[in-house]
Amino acid sequence: MDEEYDVIVLGTGLKECILSGLLSVDGLKVLHMDRNDYYGGESTSLNLTQLWKRFRGSGTPPEQLGSSRDYNVDMIPKFMMANGALVRVLIHTDVTKYLNFKAVDGSFVYNKGKIHKVPATDVEALKSPLMGLFEKRRARKFFIYVQDYEENDPKSHEGLDLNKVTARDVISKYGLDDDTVDFIGHALALHIDDSYLDKPAMDFVKRVKLYAESLARFQGGSPYIYPLYGLGELPQAFARLSAVYGGTYMLSKPECKLLAWIAFALFPVLLLVVYHVKVEFDKEGKAYGVTSEGETAKCKKVVCDPSYLPNKVKKVGKVARAICIMSHPIPNTNDAHSVQVILPQKQLGRKSDMYLFCCSYSHNVAPKGKFIAFVTTEAETENPEVELKPGIELLGPVDEIFFDTYDRYEPSNKGAVDNCFISTSYDATTHFESTVQDVIAMYSQITGK
Repeated sequence: MDEEYDVIVLGTGLKECILSGLLSVDGLKVLHMDRNDYYGGESTSLNLTQLWKRFRGSGTPPEQLGSSRDYNVDMIPKFMMANGALVRVLIHTDVTKYLNFKAVDGSFVYNKGKIHKVPATDVEALKSPLMGLFEKRRARKFFIYVQDYEENDPKSHEGLDLNKVTARDVISKYGLDDDTVDFIGHALALHIDDSYLDKPAMDFVKRVKLYAESLARFQGGSPYIYPLYGLGELPQAFARLSAVYGGTYMLSKPECKLLAWIAFALFPVLLLVVYHVKVEFDKEGKAYGVTSEGETAKCKKVVCDPSYLPNKVKKVGKVARAICIMSHPIPNTNDAHSVQVILPQKQLGRKSDMYLFCCSYSHNVAPKGKFIAFVTTEAETENPEVELKPGIELLGPVDEIFFDTYDRYEPSNKGAVDNCFISTSYDATTHFESTVQDVIAMYSQITGK
């Protein structure tokens, strides 16, 4: 361990594993360590026994729930945009060869007490019960504008400079009513609140365009895809990538508390699991290495999740979630075996959106006939179980339900100053766009690219 590395990565959460893989591909010398004896950090996947132990403490799961090993319950469940940034990263790095994906059946939005399919094209807008006849025509014109918009083709701009005009200005040009704006802004553009309305419209239009392009990519019922066996495969796939490009996961360290072999196809990797990790700083406050079990590995930069450097992060919120095991799909979603339902903030009288995520045996995350549903939101009160009630009521009968909350942190330091690059905690969204934005921003800060 007495070597020098370009980057030491602490934690095997998804963000850290993606960065480890990308930095290794760039030719940097990477050492990757974790204090836990399992992969994935906060974004790990659990079987039924592990899930029961984590939330119930003792006892055994009821037999009617099926075999424990047939469950792969993601603790941070998120779908991927089929044409989104994460998929482009997967293709660029060739990580797709380690994973199998399947399209997600449905994308829905909650409006006026009912669940509706999200219309994302001019044709779907004309069929949608979300809007009246005249509103459908206005929405159709807006969707055509978005579909035809090309940043480098002024003819497609219709006189609007999207870097200057706000999203509100674009919406007002097409005369869309508040309910239409609600589902376009939150269920298509995937904004988590309404602050986007007063920002330049370029990002808003690009997000709606991405949704439509992702929907068209597989011509399914939604723009999302999800790995078979859940997201637990993703961190491991990027770890394999890092190992292939010389990332150090194999360490012969006799004092180490645990050495765990992880079988990675043709590339077996020895993951160093350490229980006492300390980031070392020089007199100027710059990180220069990581000490574990009395040995120090030197480095130029440290990448980690918030738990490794708690004095360099600040709390910015709390996520509340309910994890449910069911024997049926979410009602009113066309019997979809995998689905996202977004409940916009205004529909619930809240400051932030609520999200329903459902996956099932069709993605190999549960035994046949079983469905895993999550209800998540940003906690706004001290009683999150009550806050989650509107989403839970949409699920119908549940076999088991587990409640959980976790604090959200973001870095308060400047990586350029102290050489520490810290990821933000996972938010309540059930899609990957905000997660990937954080990874890309960190990658740019670390590499200057």
